[in-house]
Amino acid sequence: MQFCTMLKKLQQKWGVNSGKMFLIMITFALGGSSCARLADLLLLLFFDEKNIFWWTAYFFLIVVLWPICVILISILLGQYSFFKSYIFRIWGKMIGKSVKINQKTTKIAIFASGKGSNANNIISYFKNISSVKIALILTDNSEAGVIDVAKNNHIPFHILNKEDRIDYSNCIEKLRNNHIDFIVLAGYLKKIPESLIRAFPEKIINIHPALLPKYGGKGMYGSNVHESVIAKKETESGITIHFVDEQYDHGEIIFQQNCDITASDTAETLAEKIHQLEYAHFPRVIYEVVQKQNQR
Repeated sequence: MQFCTMLKKLQQKWGVNSGKMFLIMITFALGGSSCARLADLLLLLFFDEKNIFWWTAYFFLIVVLWPICVILISILLGQYSFFKSYIFRIWGKMIGKSVKINQKTTKIAIFASGKGSNANNIISYFKNISSVKIALILTDNSEAGVIDVAKNNHIPFHILNKEDRIDYSNCIEKLRNNHIDFIVLAGYLKKIPESLIRAFPEKIINIHPALLPKYGGKGMYGSNVHESVIAKKETESGITIHFVDEQYDHGEIIFQQNCDITASDTAETLAEKIHQLEYAHFPRVIYEVVQKQNQR
């Protein structure tokens, strides 16, 4: 139980999903065993027995061979980027200096119109992930709770006025001045114009509180969606995370997760189920999409 808890803490600290965490653990295990075996074989060439000189040489070889073995195995298992960064950090601690490597930090802007619970969850998820930074929050609502979320987390925010929403050129300039790489819509109720989509092609994702293509389109947001789902006596609903295009709730689907609807469910209880799915999956999917695009 304690080991599982430790692994979960490491997974959160490193900002990786379960599959990647499994491959990292396999790389550690294979790297350690292979370098130990290789050191043993090399020492057979020079020593007949295990004495103090053997153990001294063994320790030296382990220190030298471990990073080499781990890096080679990480390449085979597709974990080179992680272990390159990890070994440089360890090296920095050993020599008492911070060793910097060229690692791009993806800057994300969050668009939201409401209280900002999803935005707050995303910010919390990425706090300990150095490769991703929530750099800006934009809202079309001067009284939105997401403004307090931005203030509490010391993140710059911008309120889009009527002119901004008619002509998004000022918004695009604001995003570029803040070196934004990626946009996340977390409860943003306005339609994204073609100009913004052209400026950030395949760099804008949205979460919808239903299983698209059902219950999408203009006016299908928040409680409207859940009331429609309940009225149609659906047996399941869920979330859809998708790329944004020129139409409401229409872009390429990235991820879906469903939940059952019982006979006793109301729009309010369904909304709570959907919120739990959003909190559990949205930040992770954002991270996976960003990582995949950075590897292109």
